[in-house]
Amino acid sequence: MEEIFLILKRHIGTILYLFFGALTVLINIITYLFFTRIINFTFLVSNSLAWSIAVLFSYITNKFFVFKSEKTEIFFLLKEFISFLSCRLFSGFIEILLMYLMIDLLSLNDILVKVITNTIVIILNFVFSKIVVFNHKN
Repeated sequence: MEEIFLILKRHIGTILYLFFGALTVLINIITYLFFTRIINFTFLVSNSLAWSIAVLFSYITNKFFVFKSEKTEIFFLLKEFISFLSCRLFSGFIEILLMYLMIDLLSLNDILVKVITNTIVIILNFVFSKIVVFNHKN
């Protein structure tokens, strides 16, 4: 039992990232469905809006719960958020590109594509967050 506790303790950052990442994906998909199915926006507009909401949620949860970045000075927050947003813009571009290719060109189901692209994006975002955004050793 102690060994399991030590393994969990050693990987708590990854576990928290996966937990909040899953919540971010859920928020992303639910808001995407809302905008496409209820508001009837195009998938590109819906994805952009869903992505924006998910990014805000992700920044807050990653900052305070996953990477425990406790600095709250305004210039630090601004720099950190711009770094976070830049990485998310890159992964968001990858997501939109993949969605376009798979939905418009390959005619795959948009919900299936949304799940696939979110899986790819969550991996990219973890690497970016750990190495670039919340790596305050520099």
